[in-house]
Amino acid sequence: MNDRPYVICADDDRDILSLVALRLERSGFDVATANDGEEALELARARRPVVVVLDVMMPRLNGVELVKTLRADAALGDVKIILLSARAQDTDVARGLDAGADAYLVKPFKYTELAEEIERLTA
Repeated sequence: MNDRPYVICADDDRDILSLVALRLERSGFDVATANDGEEALELARARRPVVVVLDVMMPRLNGVELVKTLRADAALGDVKIILLSARAQDTDVARGLDAGADAYLVKPFKYTELAEEIERLTA
């Protein structure tokens, strides 16, 4: 078993997904990627992550729905969750945080912001 912290990244934009995954891997994380919320949920149930990084707007199961599903799961309810979204309105941020996300970053974001949030959440 890999001893690097396991992170799941889910985004339907393959360019963003690849970039985030590459940066996280270079930062020492073991990263699994998903193109939608259902795939991310399957990955989380197969192997418990320390952090899940989710796009809000994804097919099959969007980020906010996935946050609620993870929070309701006894085995995954305390996993740290970061939402990423182009939706920057206060109501959008509040909706994500109210659903149970630990952090909400607005796209475009700097990788350093994401790294700082992951460090804060896993400290």
